[in-house]
Amino acid sequence: MPISATDLENAIRAAIPVVHLEIEDTSNGCGENYEVFVVSPAFEGKNTLARHRFINEVLKDQIAQMHAFSQKTLTPKQYEAQLAQQTAS
Repeated sequence: MPISATDLENAIRAAIPVVHLEIEDTSNGCGENYEVFVVSPAFEGKNTLARHRFINEVLKDQIAQMHAFSQKTLTPKQYEAQLAQQTAS
């Protein structure tokens, strides 16, 4: 059964406070490949590996049904810095 972006969004939002969330189906709509970009204060004090493990645990049932999954995770402060850098460029 294909996973929907809504399924992923609901699971993430139920687990952590979300400041920004982007979910992209990179499988041309079949729901087997997703990229997610999550900004949350829950990532404060955690390194990238710990953040990714956390999201993998939150989405373990959904990921088990996918072919590919990638993620980017930032704290709100990191996200603001990224936005400022993009604006300056």
